[in-house]
Amino acid sequence: MTGTATVPAATTAPLTGKGQRPGRRIWSYWRFYLALSPFYVLFAVFGLYPMLSTIVLAFQRWDGLSARRFTGLGNFEFLVQDPTFWTALENTIVLFFMSTVPTLVIALLLAVMLQSAVRFTNVYRIAYFIPNVTSLVAMAIFFSSIFSTNFGLVNAALRSLGIPQQDWLGQPWGIKIAISTMIVWQWVGYNTLIYLAGLQAIPKEQYEAAKVDGAGPVRTLFSITLPQLRPVILFTVVISTIGGLQTFTEPQVMVGNSGGTGQSGMTVVLLFYRTAFLDNDYGYAAAIALSIFLLVLLFTAINWRIFRGRSDDR
Repeated sequence: MTGTATVPAATTAPLTGKGQRPGRRIWSYWRFYLALSPFYVLFAVFGLYPMLSTIVLAFQRWDGLSARRFTGLGNFEFLVQDPTFWTALENTIVLFFMSTVPTLVIALLLAVMLQSAVRFTNVYRIAYFIPNVTSLVAMAIFFSSIFSTNFGLVNAALRSLGIPQQDWLGQPWGIKIAISTMIVWQWVGYNTLIYLAGLQAIPKEQYEAAKVDGAGPVRTLFSITLPQLRPVILFTVVISTIGGLQTFTEPQVMVGNSGGTGQSGMTVVLLFYRTAFLDNDYGYAAAIALSIFLLVLLFTAINWRIFRGRSDDR
C-alpha cells in the first residue's frame, strides 16, 4: 500500500533587519530622525536661510524699506572701486598679523613655563582664562583709558622714563597698537590652555630619552615639542585666523564707527556694520559680507596648506 505524503505550504518569513525593504527600513528609525530634527530645523532657520539670503541680497539694491532691485554685479563692481573697502582690508590684515603672531608665540612660551610649574598651576590657569570670559566692551573701554593721551597708564609710564607721551588713539599706528594689544591680552590665555593640553599629551619618555642623549632645552623644543604640537598649532592658527579677520568690537568701541584718524581702525567687519546699519545699504553690505567669507576662507586654506605641507614633507 502506497501512502501519499502531504507537503506543508512554505511560509514566507517577515523581512527584518537587512532583509527589510529600503522604505520600511528607513521608517523603522523614525525616532532617531525625530531626535535629530531640532538641530536641522534650527540650522535651516538661523544658519542656512540667512546665508542663502545674503548671497541673493548681494546682487540686489535694498534700503530695508523700498522694494528690492536686481543690480547684477553692481555691488561687487562698487566694492572693487571703493577706496574705503581697500583701506579696511589693509587694516584688517595688518591687525591680524600684529595680534595673532604675538598671541600664539606668547601663549606657547607661557604653556611651556606653566607645564614646568610645580605649585599653583590651577591658579595660573584661572588667571590666564579670565580675560577670555570678560566682557569685550568692558575691556575695550578699559584699554581706551589705558591708552588715553592725558591720563593713560601707558603715557604715564613713558613720562616716568623721560619719553614724550604719544597720542595713541589719535594717530594711525597708535590705534593699531592699542587694538592689537587688547586682542593679545584677551586671547593669549585661551591659547595658552590649549597648548598646555597638547604639551601634557606628549609622552614624557621622549623628553627623558632626549635628556639622556644630551639634548638641551632649545634642541628639545624644536625636535620634540614643536613637531608633536603641530596639530594643536594648526588648530590655534586656524581659529585665530577666523577670529582675527573678523575684528569688530575692539575698534568700534575704541575709535568709533568712523575708524579713527585716517580710518586706521576701520576693519572689514566694521565697514560692513556701518554700511548695513548706519547707511542702510543692505545690498552692498551683503557683498562686503561675502568678501569677508572669501577672505577668511583664503587665509584658512593658506594656513592649512602650509602646515599640512610641512607635515607631509616629514
